[in-house]
Amino acid sequence: MTESRTVVVVQGARDVGAVPGLAGIEDRTELRFADDADALAAALPGAEVMLGWDFRAGALARAWPAADRLRWIHWAGAGVDAVLFPELIASDVVLTNARAVFDRAMAEYALGVIIAFEKHLPQTIRLQGERVWRHRLTGRIEGKAVLVVGAGSIGRAVARLLGAAGMVVRVVGRSARDDAELGRVHGFDELDALLPWADHVVLIAPLTPQTRACMDGARLARMRSSAYLVNLGRGQLVDESALIDALGAGAIAGAALDVFETEPLPSSSPLWDMPNVIVSPHMSGDFVGCFDVLASQFLDNFRRYRAGEPLVNVVDKRLGFVAAR
Repeated sequence: MTESRTVVVVQGARDVGAVPGLAGIEDRTELRFADDADALAAALPGAEVMLGWDFRAGALARAWPAADRLRWIHWAGAGVDAVLFPELIASDVVLTNARAVFDRAMAEYALGVIIAFEKHLPQTIRLQGERVWRHRLTGRIEGKAVLVVGAGSIGRAVARLLGAAGMVVRVVGRSARDDAELGRVHGFDELDALLPWADHVVLIAPLTPQTRACMDGARLARMRSSAYLVNLGRGQLVDESALIDALGAGAIAGAALDVFETEPLPSSSPLWDMPNVIVSPHMSGDFVGCFDVLASQFLDNFRRYRAGEPLVNVVDKRLGFVAAR
């Protein structure tokens, strides 16, 4: 008996060579590729599975009316806000994500920019370019207070690494609870009270109605003037205009920003030229070999799907993330 072929749409790719290892399932699938919204709408009719390979794209909402048989979407990113539109949330389509792929890389990025700020590395590089010899005393990270906003797998990895480096870490999650690994996880309603405590605030929360613009002008004003903000989550977690004002006025010492309200960051943004800001292009979780890991994660879940086994990393679409067990 011939095994049925599963129709799989690969969003954000043009051919089978764009996704490592995808050729290995060609005998069990009908692969369709779509690199824009129009192509996606044309490819979705009859498809059971969609792989979101370009996790930053928002084309699915436009193409959604064409999804007549879709049962499962795997999104090759940790954040799923780009696909959490009302119609998908209300549907029976299962959504999985790339939870745990980027954890260590993003934790290392957080540690790296904190060290960079404490050791004045942006100033050192700038002065080197100007051929200026200027001795300075710099800080130490040992004993510094870090508030990690986000208690998912990435937030946990950040907390572990910063704690291992000698920093004093507190974690804010959606709700307060005791955690076997992290100790006390503070509820989101405690954020205001904790901000004045921190030397560094690391944002790695998912973008939800609760977290959108959570770092507004009022909360930035609660930070120490000597404190630094690190945003690895989503640009929309921060009121960017208020942040620019706070940085310009010296209300906080600096910011390391990997995500922005508009991406790419417009060339007209003042953030590019601020000496106390580190700008990176949404790359804190990307590492050499990450695409192989992402593809392997999808292929393992595809095997599970075909075998009727439970899928890994199922997102609670109402919450916007993979709920902790």
